[in-house]
Amino acid sequence: MGRQDRRTMPLFPIGIVQSLTDLSARQIRYYEEHGLIHPARTGSNRRLFSFEDVDRLLEIKELIDKGVNLAGIKEMMAQKEVRASTLKSEHNESENVKKDLSDRELREMLKQEIFEAGRLNKASLRQGELSRFFH
Repeated sequence: MGRQDRRTMPLFPIGIVQSLTDLSARQIRYYEEHGLIHPARTGSNRRLFSFEDVDRLLEIKELIDKGVNLAGIKEMMAQKEVRASTLKSEHNESENVKKDLSDRELREMLKQEIFEAGRLNKASLRQGELSRFFH
């Protein structure tokens, strides 16, 4: 299980979250009603919060204490999510490019080894296996 999976795993009931954030149950439900947090629900419809939910509530509380209104908080959270998804997609694209370059470099290296095999009494153990890929 990855770190991100553990951070999003719903673990805490609302009572624990109240203790961790010093927010009332009403405040927590209010932020949920306005779509700022999305706790999971059990079969009996009880809210369960993840570490990320608690972090987000603490961030909301800090912004409220600084005087930011709910509309401003929603806008900030939306921009943060857009930036995070953009960074994630850029990271995935760069990983694919790196992998492609590595594959291309490996292919070129093996091709060069096959062409050089037999020259200057150099023998390649891979020649017989890999020559079928380069016609």
